[in-house]
Amino acid sequence: MSLSLLAQETTAGLSDTEVGVVNGFFAVLAIVAIIAALKMVTSNNVVHAALYLLVVFSAVAAVYVILGAEFVAATQVLIYLGAIMVLLLFGVMLTRAKIGAETDLDHEQRWIGALVATGMLAVMAFSLWEGFGDDELPANMAPQRTQAVSDAIFSTYIVPFEALSVLLLAALIGAVVVARRD
Repeated sequence: MSLSLLAQETTAGLSDTEVGVVNGFFAVLAIVAIIAALKMVTSNNVVHAALYLLVVFSAVAAVYVILGAEFVAATQVLIYLGAIMVLLLFGVMLTRAKIGAETDLDHEQRWIGALVATGMLAVMAFSLWEGFGDDELPANMAPQRTQAVSDAIFSTYIVPFEALSVLLLAALIGAVVVARRD
């Protein structure tokens, strides 16, 4: 389900004042997420960057709550805030990354990164336009409920779900092996 349809369903029974409040909360959360994301990619401290990523994940989970997608918000909190951040911080600690500002992480090839980012933005925008064009979503599209999502995950998509868990376990074991080679 698209976020616009979910937002329309969420604000369907609200007055104009209440819609304004919801939009205000969304704007605040979006600004917090954008600022934290920018601080994350410009930070010279690895631990601070991980904590900024935690703020971004929290803001996204709060946006899901505003949209009325509580299952997705809970999944965001459990998977990203819980598991992925613990795995990331565990990896930072095991690889003995410096705790503090590192000046040798910056170099003079920023323009190449900006060029690649612009190229990827153009390719993604073209792909989305080519794939969807002027198509509109159906107005009578019903939201998916938590039971339908869980049934799909644990029946149709059980193999990719378990493969992802094995991949995460392998990454964790790999981090331990790399850290113990001293």
